[in-house]
Amino acid sequence: MGEETARPADHAAAIADELQIVVGALVRQMRAVSPGREVTLSQVSILKRLDREGAHTAADLARLDKITHQSVTVCVAGLVDRGLVHRVPDHDDRRRKLLVITDEGKRWLAERRDAGHENLADAIAGRLTAVEQTQLSNALGLLRRLLD
Repeated sequence: MGEETARPADHAAAIADELQIVVGALVRQMRAVSPGREVTLSQVSILKRLDREGAHTAADLARLDKITHQSVTVCVAGLVDRGLVHRVPDHDDRRRKLLVITDEGKRWLAERRDAGHENLADAIAGRLTAVEQTQLSNALGLLRRLLD
């Protein structure tokens, strides 16, 4: 089937496949330059949310990230063990525990963000022409629309 006769759905599926491959590779490459501790993507997501939004319960995190409570519990246990998150009593309901990012967790996120950002910025500056950088910048708007 020629490209001009391909159905729009087939074309969109091909783009989706390629986008998944490329974004996955970029994420893995950026994780490779992350500081020390091995932290999963789910744990990074939890850390980022706690850093951005403040304290949450495990149930809140499960609902917000659309993962099981059990998965959150396992992820949080690893973060607590590493000193990146700690549990504090909820002032409104002493039976509940709130999860709070520690100073060490904030420091780890900042180091990870800086290392990944620097690596990606260097790759963009060193491997893409000025025209390609503009194209990439323009594509970011399209990618943001996919998040809506």
